[in-house]
Amino acid sequence: MKTRIYLFLTALIQVMLVSMNVIFITYHHVLAMVLTGFSISIIWTFNVKKIAFGSLTDRIIYATGASIGTLTGYYLSNYFI
Repeated sequence: MKTRIYLFLTALIQVMLVSMNVIFITYHHVLAMVLTGFSISIIWTFNVKKIAFGSLTDRIIYATGASIGTLTGYYLSNYFI
C-alpha cells in the first residue's frame, strides 16, 4: 500500500511539473522552465522502473496520479503567473 501511495504521488508531482513547464514556456519564464525541466527529469528516473515492471493496478494508480497532477500543475502555474 505504501509503495502505491508513493507511486501515485510521484506521478502526480511529475505530471504537475510538466503542466507547469508548458505554462512557463508559453509565458517565457526562463528560470521556472529550467527548474521544472530539471525536476521532471529527476522524478522520471524514480518512476520509469516502477512502471515498466509494474502491474496493471500500478499503471492505473500512476495514471490517476498523473491526471490529478495535470490539473494541479495547471492551477498552480497560473497562480504564479
